[in-house]
Amino acid sequence: MSENERIVATIEARMTSSRLPGKVLMEACGKPMLQHMIERLQRVPSLDGIVVATTANDADTPIVELARSMGVGFFRGSEDDVLLRVLDAARAHDIDVIVEMTGDCPLIDPSLVEDCIRGYQDASVDYVSNVLERTYPRGMDTQVFATEVLVDVANRTDASEDHEHVSIFIYHHPEIYSLKNMPGPPELTDPGLGLTLDTPEDLELIRGVFEILYPNNPAFTLADILAVLRNNPELTKLNANVRRRND
Repeated sequence: MSENERIVATIEARMTSSRLPGKVLMEACGKPMLQHMIERLQRVPSLDGIVVATTANDADTPIVELARSMGVGFFRGSEDDVLLRVLDAARAHDIDVIVEMTGDCPLIDPSLVEDCIRGYQDASVDYVSNVLERTYPRGMDTQVFATEVLVDVANRTDASEDHEHVSIFIYHHPEIYSLKNMPGPPELTDPGLGLTLDTPEDLELIRGVFEILYPNNPAFTLADILAVLRNNPELTKLNANVRRRND
């Protein structure tokens, strides 16, 4: 990739999630989860910007207001065609390289996002992520690819599943696109742990983590989170039985 390309994180966020409606604006330590996520992504050195990709629904206006108040970009598009929403957001904000994020990852570790961006910059591939083979806990998911690759995907498929999940067509077709996985080191490997915000149980766990770590160290890492969970096993038990949707 060229040095002049704009690398921007897109965050897919809406208020009408099926299992926990309004989750992205639920609070921990007095701040909405989406604000925490944006603040954490603002610590990623290689990002040139952040764009919240939300929908045109009136219910999502508070998400736009939050993005505006934090000085980050936003785009309002289709609720169901998330691929088109992210692609249109990339076009509207002149994004060359998309760092695709979902709004249910308020505990995202900026260093892992940076690792994926560096991995993309160093490898001549179409797609880099840390979830092709899951090693990190759910909630650290990062995917990096060029906007032009997403244009190619949109031209190749009209399938609803492909358009609902943005990048699924890319990693399901390694015969078309070159792929690279960024595995975690052993000390950060825990693929069965859920740190995503999908359910009330997740909310309780994530709030517990923030309440322990955030007041003294807002820039806490995944290693810090795992240490907290080792020392407070009752937190891990909160969402241990939650059934996760397939990647």
